[in-house]
Amino acid sequence: MKLYFTRHGKTQWNEEKRFQGMLGDSPLLPESFAAIEELGKTLADVPFEKIYTSSLKRAYLTAEGINHHLKHPAEIVRTDDLRELGLGSLEGQLIPEMIQQHPHDLENLRHHLEKYDPTPFGGEKIEDMLARICKLVEQAVAQAESGPLLFVGHGAALTAAIQYLTGKPLAKLREQGGLFNNSLTILETDHIEPPYKMLKWNDISFLEKIGQKPDPLL
Repeated sequence: MKLYFTRHGKTQWNEEKRFQGMLGDSPLLPESFAAIEELGKTLADVPFEKIYTSSLKRAYLTAEGINHHLKHPAEIVRTDDLRELGLGSLEGQLIPEMIQQHPHDLENLRHHLEKYDPTPFGGEKIEDMLARICKLVEQAVAQAESGPLLFVGHGAALTAAIQYLTGKPLAKLREQGGLFNNSLTILETDHIEPPYKMLKWNDISFLEKIGQKPDPLL
């Protein structure tokens, strides 16, 4: 069974370099819909059994946009379990300013998740985020007849969760960098429980024609 993952389209807060997190949510940029369309066209022939999306608007609008271009549209399941990593009081704040206030903590968020401590700003623990996303993915695999399945989520959460699903430890979840908006990652499995095999990581080659610039932010 193949599992497809994508990050939502670029938003106003992405453009402004603000943290969004689990509760913050800003509108998709107008140009994001062109990128969503290209991703949908790229996936048009994939017969998805179901599409799972974060319940945040920026994600489920991305899922709906992709589904619109599929030759065989699939049921879309919205779930809080695919929401972004909770960032507490950082949500809505400018990233450069917060890096000045929490340089050590945010350096660990970007590069050393095994050392990350969100306590200073009341954020969600990495372990808790991984638990909710991986449980959702495993349940989706268990319930599927044969797949494939599509998961639409967020940059920080999906970057870590996808790598974790391949069996990597916390210290290595960020070693390949963060996911780009509307990128495509594919895992494969013949069993319910991880580890899963990675077939493709963070591909945006199909977006070259519309000139989307890579900007993983987190």
